[in-house]
Amino acid sequence: MKKNKILTFFKFFFLSLFFLALVIFFLFLYYGRELPRPEKFSERKLVQSSKIYDRTGKFLLFEIYGEEKRTWVPLDKIPDYLKKAVISVEDKDFYSHFGIDLKSLARSILINLKIKKALYGGSTITQQLVRSTFLSNQKTVDRKIKEIILSIELDRRYSKDQILEWYLNQIPFGQNCYGVEAASQTYFGKSVSEISLEEAAVLAALIKAPSLLSPYGQNKKQLLERKDYVLDRMVSLGYLKKEEAEEAKRREIKFLENKVKILAPHFTLWVKQKLEKEYGREFLEEEGLKIYTTLDWNLQKLAEETIAKYKEKNKTFNAFNSSLVAIDPKTGEILAMVGSAIKSEDWPGEKYPKDCQEGKNCLFEPEFNVAVSLPGRQPGSAFKPFIYAAAFEKGYDDKFLVSDNFTNFGLWGGKEYYPENYDGKFRGNVSLREALAQSLNVPSIKVLYLVGSDEKLENLFINDFRGKEEVFLEGLKKSISLAREMGISTLEKPASAYGPSIVLGGGEVKLLEMVEAYGVFANEGLFLPYKTILKIEDSKGNIIYKSENNPKRVISSKSAKLITDILSDNEARAPIFGLRSPLYFENLKVAAKTGTTQNFKDAWTIGYTDRIVVGVWVGNNDGTPIKKAGVMVAAPIFHEFLESFYRH
Repeated sequence: MKKNKILTFFKFFFLSLFFLALVIFFLFLYYGRELPRPEKFSERKLVQSSKIYDRTGKFLLFEIYGEEKRTWVPLDKIPDYLKKAVISVEDKDFYSHFGIDLKSLARSILINLKIKKALYGGSTITQQLVRSTFLSNQKTVDRKIKEIILSIELDRRYSKDQILEWYLNQIPFGQNCYGVEAASQTYFGKSVSEISLEEAAVLAALIKAPSLLSPYGQNKKQLLERKDYVLDRMVSLGYLKKEEAEEAKRREIKFLENKVKILAPHFTLWVKQKLEKEYGREFLEEEGLKIYTTLDWNLQKLAEETIAKYKEKNKTFNAFNSSLVAIDPKTGEILAMVGSAIKSEDWPGEKYPKDCQEGKNCLFEPEFNVAVSLPGRQPGSAFKPFIYAAAFEKGYDDKFLVSDNFTNFGLWGGKEYYPENYDGKFRGNVSLREALAQSLNVPSIKVLYLVGSDEKLENLFINDFRGKEEVFLEGLKKSISLAREMGISTLEKPASAYGPSIVLGGGEVKLLEMVEAYGVFANEGLFLPYKTILKIEDSKGNIIYKSENNPKRVISSKSAKLITDILSDNEARAPIFGLRSPLYFENLKVAAKTGTTQNFKDAWTIGYTDRIVVGVWVGNNDGTPIKKAGVMVAAPIFHEFLESFYRH
């Protein structure tokens, strides 16, 4: 009798097991029909943010992302203590179960039956990965069954390390961060490979509730308490010694300030805008590109610091803003760009600072990029070298004599035009070297006549050009055409619309293009368009774009060298600027030219060596006049920046 009971029990037991296996089999068949194939994990493409770097790739200028900010890192680049911290609190038996933890699953089912709600899931790391990849977070029986089926199948097909790598690169950490690398960069400003033990514990703590436990919210204390709990769990599981955990608990954790980080903001956002036009915003947000720009971050910092140093001083001259651009003349690569007088760490600044009332009458707008924006600025006498270059291209040289006397240049705009020099004085006959070096207005306008005349003159002592306007107009056309070839794109009006005053900077230009054009002189007559990007790599490291140098000769080497020689001739410019002006550099040959508009709205200094071209603009955003010329407000910035460049 007893034997029959035992036999009956075993029959019932095995029938129950068989029935349970049959139910599970049919559940797998039923729910498995429409489930995605686990092998899709190796086929899928995760959204990755694109990154804009400086030229070295060491400094991240900006990260472009949409809803998900992510950077993929292989498992061997993730510290061992971070892996153990995550396993300690999320799935202590990760390396021993088969995708699901039966004990945790059974416990969660009992709790859910007791409270009559599907609240507790007992999910393993594999289940969390499956859920975040293929399923919703909706707590239903259907979803749970699908999750279990996929987790078992995923665990069967892939190694534990592969599953952990996917998990650590996919899960959310708050602040739009997905994956441990994006989280580490966002919260600590460093790669995940560089984080400390306590920082690793913080990341592991965040997984449970990224938004609730945000270090930037009201529950930072709870986050730090959970961090300590993570460390205790690591001790209890044998991953960490108690002394190590206690020491890690005592160490202070420094979180980055919660704001969008942009280095060289004017340059970087301008480049981003150009990239969006080329590739599209969505592509940049999802494809994980690495964009290596031409910017030299150390030189950029120097530019920002120099601009900041003179910002308050120049306010005493009623000049509230300034901009600086530096280019390598041999390549056209932009090395530094300060679009307005604000440092990267202060970006974006007040939208309407005290110098600006609700966007009107703004002396200084921190987000405005003066260097590249329209409307442009009038360059004053900084435009003169282009006129002289056109004359030198016709065969004239620096010894050619021209009269500096009161001169009537004929009718322009219905009025007779007779300009004066900066100091109101006339000097009689002067050479073209003296005229350009001292930035004399009257002789410089007469150079237009040399450019436009069909005959080759021995000298030019005429002081009345009435009736000769057509010759000047021809000179204007040729000079403007040359300026365009050298990179000035803003002079789009007919030559007659500018008149002879263009020699004094009567047309609007961009600072960047002026620096680019001066680069032709520095490069001995060869034009190279400015460059912003060295190369672009896709998420797999393949180069999809690489810059090339294709120089084009626009003026002869002889003419370019002559301009350089004149602009670096300290003795020739001394009668106006003095021997120790900010344009003078001891033991260094620097060609430089200042410019000041007639109404003192804009002050410029642009100069170069064979290694670098630098342009500085000083003024006010709304065109309010300043009180000093370019040599007083722009040249000191130029001098200090260039001197520091060579010192470093």
